[in-house]
Amino acid sequence: MAGAVRAVTIDHRRFLRDMLQAAIDAAAPARCVPAHLPPRPKGRTIVVGAGKAAASMAAAVEAHWDGPLEGMVVTRYGHGAACQRIEVVEASHPVPDRAGDRAAQRILELVSDLSQHDLVLVLLSGGGSALLTSPIAGLAFDELADLNEKLLRSGATIGEINCVRRHVNALAGGRLAAACYPAKVVGLLISDVPGDSPADIASGPTVADPTTCADAMAVLEHFGISVSPALQRLLASGRGESIKPGDPHLAGVETHIIAAPRKSLQAAADVARGANITPRLLSDRLEGEARHVGTALAGIARQIADHAEPMVPPCVLLSGGETTVTVRGEGRGGRNSEFLLAFGIAVDGHPHIFAIAGDTDGIDGVEEIAGAIWLPDSQARACRLGLDPKLSLARNDAHSFFESLGDGVVTGPTMTNVNDFRAILIV
Repeated sequence: MAGAVRAVTIDHRRFLRDMLQAAIDAAAPARCVPAHLPPRPKGRTIVVGAGKAAASMAAAVEAHWDGPLEGMVVTRYGHGAACQRIEVVEASHPVPDRAGDRAAQRILELVSDLSQHDLVLVLLSGGGSALLTSPIAGLAFDELADLNEKLLRSGATIGEINCVRRHVNALAGGRLAAACYPAKVVGLLISDVPGDSPADIASGPTVADPTTCADAMAVLEHFGISVSPALQRLLASGRGESIKPGDPHLAGVETHIIAAPRKSLQAAADVARGANITPRLLSDRLEGEARHVGTALAGIARQIADHAEPMVPPCVLLSGGETTVTVRGEGRGGRNSEFLLAFGIAVDGHPHIFAIAGDTDGIDGVEEIAGAIWLPDSQARACRLGLDPKLSLARNDAHSFFESLGDGVVTGPTMTNVNDFRAILIV
């Protein structure tokens, strides 16, 4: 063995939940927004935005803004917040609906006919792409809604999905900022994407897009996604081209990432240190099929538990990013619970391995379930209940599996979103 294992006494379930909560708290808009507010302009201040954190970001702006302001943000149903001067609209996520389409059109109206003395404060967070789904001229909303659903089920990465979205959505790919010209545009972003690329946060409404219609067509072809003839013509003709780097309409845009996965992982690491447990941040940008990532991290956890290599227990492995799920079954699940179920199958009831996986917005997939917890006795309890973890995984039914065990994690809407959170505890 590479080193001596330190004894530690903790409530494992509580410890895992505390780390998840610390990650969520680190990205709370009330904590992150105020320090990044720009100076008051000579003219009007218009606040617009979209995402699961948009309403709570708007509330933070109102609480700290010195001067008049107006505007509108769109968030997911159930994620609203009380605002006095900024209108909050709720719409559907992850599959868009017409409420989001109408909100997007109204936002474009709000930022039209502005002057160089005006300020547009754009609040963006994860979920903004679906919530601001409005078709480019020549497309129907139903075509975009169908495309969005197919992309989500295809196994494509978030970068690939957003590449397509930037070429078919009326506000994506820099189009919102271009519509604000010549007003000053300041974007405050809560990142939910691997690598924190502003072009992938809400599909980049305020930043230039270096990808092309041809790139979007290549994604559709690679994943075998069929689209309507009108959408095919839009991409093939180049009419869906986004705003490119160097465009003068974006020259005055400022972009600030005010919360990101790495900061939240660091907050969870502080919780571990407080419990005398060594944290290791593996990555804030893990991608790939959720079940494959789960199996791979299980192999690392077992190496540590059995051989104290490359770390000595007690330790916790922390990671973020956004995995994908290629849906083949008809079960209830999301990428975090699917990751954890595959992880649990691979650790095979190891007595020294515990884990939690959840989405920091409180929604794993489409249900009000953040994720789940895996304990050394999870597999044995499942067996007693007649649950087959491999069958549940094959059916993409991880939510039902963990719900039956009583090991689902329900946080409710967190009003923020810095993507997946995974913590693997080895004692």
